[in-house]
Amino acid sequence: MSNILSAGRPAPDFSVHVTPDQKLSLSELRGKPVILAFYPADWSPVCGDQMALYNEILPEFQKLGAVLVGVSVDGVWCHEAFAKDRHLQFPLAADFEPKGEIAKAYGAYRTVEGVCERALFVIDREGVIAWSYLSPVAINPGADGILEALENLPK
Repeated sequence: MSNILSAGRPAPDFSVHVTPDQKLSLSELRGKPVILAFYPADWSPVCGDQMALYNEILPEFQKLGAVLVGVSVDGVWCHEAFAKDRHLQFPLAADFEPKGEIAKAYGAYRTVEGVCERALFVIDREGVIAWSYLSPVAINPGADGILEALENLPK
């Protein structure tokens, strides 16, 4: 398992496609808490359940002022089909080319398999990691840790 970045470290910035013609940069979200949910693959059963759960509780994240971004090494077209199929209402970042660049910066890349770890990060309004968690790849980490980390952020 990887050594993901821990709380207190600046969150590495990135600019990545979230649709075929739209990019998202972490720096443009500064001023809001950000949840980065790294996951191995769009169509795997655990990932599908995890992203569906986050979609279901997205209003809770939003009440706390947070923006959720899913991140995997799948391409934008795969993300688009997955998001449409699952009715996801948050962006999926395509860490596709160079493959895993964002995941590697966060210590959340599984080199042997060539996919992201199942890792969670809550980034505060100033762009500092406030909380991080690495889940076993076959286990949905749920949302309790995310919610607690968001609630503990300075207002």
